[in-house]
Amino acid sequence: MGFSSQTSVADSFTQLAVDDEKEFSLQDGSKVAVVGSGPAGSFFSYFLLKMAEAIDLDVQVDIYEPRSFRYCGPAGCNHCGGIVSESLVQILAAEGIVLPRGVVQRGVESYVVHMDVGDVSIESPVHEQRIAALYRGNGPRDGADAELESFDGFLQEKAVNRGARIVRKLITGVNWAHGFPTLQYADGASDRYDLVAVATGVNSNFIKLLADSPGDYEPPKTTRGYICEFRSTEEEIRRILGRSVHVFLLTIPRFEFAAIIPKGPFATVVMVGDDLDQELVHAFLNDPVVRRAFPTDAVPCVCSCSPLINLGAKKRPYGDRVVMIGDSGVTRLYKDGIGAAFRTGKAAATAAVFHGEGKEDFARHFWPACKSIANDNAIGKVMFATNTVMKNSRFTRRAMLRMAQREQADPSARPHMSTLLWNMFTGSAPYAEMFRGTLHPGFIANLARSLSAGLRPDRKSAVKADEVH
Repeated sequence: MGFSSQTSVADSFTQLAVDDEKEFSLQDGSKVAVVGSGPAGSFFSYFLLKMAEAIDLDVQVDIYEPRSFRYCGPAGCNHCGGIVSESLVQILAAEGIVLPRGVVQRGVESYVVHMDVGDVSIESPVHEQRIAALYRGNGPRDGADAELESFDGFLQEKAVNRGARIVRKLITGVNWAHGFPTLQYADGASDRYDLVAVATGVNSNFIKLLADSPGDYEPPKTTRGYICEFRSTEEEIRRILGRSVHVFLLTIPRFEFAAIIPKGPFATVVMVGDDLDQELVHAFLNDPVVRRAFPTDAVPCVCSCSPLINLGAKKRPYGDRVVMIGDSGVTRLYKDGIGAAFRTGKAAATAAVFHGEGKEDFARHFWPACKSIANDNAIGKVMFATNTVMKNSRFTRRAMLRMAQREQADPSARPHMSTLLWNMFTGSAPYAEMFRGTLHPGFIANLARSLSAGLRPDRKSAVKADEVH
């Protein structure tokens, strides 16, 4: 009898341990809500269902998305310039996610850098056409007659084919009962979930509903950007812009950089600056350098917006049964937001399926991916601050341009400046890798040579600053 009692006590402790392990673990029949069906939400859903299937785990994934990416303009827009870096194209292909021809609006062969001291066309350092220009929704307003396909719609379909369900309900509140999140809807109904993945981005009002969530979530720090779609004909856009993304490094106050991206019969203008407003937009569009490269008065703007841009998460973006992915939490500074959505979405799915959905599980198995991006962004801020200093000096602008032009003119030359500019604009490499490149003896020597050339006015420079380009 005593032996039976001891066994019962031991079994009880064992069961308590098992129950504790299961408290934050997905089980057969668990329900997962994914709020937002941009790249982060679709990547998370796709990988969570793929991994769950691999271990024979039956879970329900509901993706809450009020928009249809089949619509043009704001109804299907996700406020993004729409560039997929060469490194991400390769990673997606390795995961079996191959971008179809209809989604890619333009394969980008080069970047053309415009400054008041001259221009330079920079080819891909690896001489391969692997940068894709695309639309996150189904194109801008007034684009219904154009043959456009949505990148976000393509990814959403991948998640649905894995078993995710699209829910067209407006979420009006998030409550927590007995440690579980409950979503409330405009019609008064509600649903309880085992896990909520937030993938709405910083432009959604949903994140304001998370004030009482476990982990004391705080929205990321933001600034405001500007996106405008100009429409012409595909032939005219190709004539003006070619198969290149055009980047502008100008000395306009509060201006960081801007890019013009060709996409079929449209051109997307993306601007980033400090507290960007209409005054700054007007100054950019009317700058002589911009007007020479892209006469905006001859190509009408048919759609524009001023979205918020994530500058960094204030706290760790997770708690018990809740995780923030993509632009809602940690993303890359200014560049490759889709790549960050892929990395954080897959990391969150891996943590939830194989480790658990508790705060400690996300701390161990999700946060390292976010921390890697955040640490790299810290270096990126230094890189952009240095770029601001250099582009604000005519002397250093001429040196940067001279160095890049020499590299592009000599196929045997090491493309130190060209690679730096390419990676800064495309987001194809981490900021840490770019910074290490600037410490290479060849980079320093060539930059010093270009700077010294500017001190010898009697010598012909590769850059003719006084010419009208």
